[in-house]
Formats: sequence, C-alpha cells, structure tokens
Amino acid sequence: MKKDIHPKVYKAKIRCHCGYESEAYSTKGEEVSVEICSNCHPFYTGKQRFVDTAGRIDRFKKKYAGFDASSKAKGN
Repeated sequence: MKKDIHPKVYKAKIRCHCGYESEAYSTKGEEVSVEICSNCHPFYTGKQRFVDTAGRIDRFKKKYAGFDASSKAKGN
C-alpha cells in the first residue's frame, strides 16, 4: 500500500442551519456546516417547504419575469 496518499480523517462536528448537530468522520475538517439535514429536509419531514439556497428562486423569477412579454412581442 502506498504511503502518504490518503487524506487525513477528522472526527467532525456537523452543524445544520436548523440547529441540529451530530458527530461523524470526515476529511473536510473538524467542523462542517451544512445548509440542510435529514431533520429539516422536506423529503424526510413530510412537510413542504421551499429550500432557497442563496436566493436562487428569486434570481430565477427575476431573470425570467419579462420572458413572457418579450416572446409575445417577437411573435407579432
């Protein structure tokens, strides 16, 4: 087996933005921050909730807000 090719493994504390914390092994570091976990993800909770990461929904709506009006103008 080759030496010095494997990443260092840490016992990490994983924190979600909802407040849930757990411990696991990770190569990312001793503290890992996640945006969504199994305690707050709609698939696991059964509750519908829009998960908007960095304003993607708003950015999409703003980008395509005039799309309908501009396509009608080109068609005429």
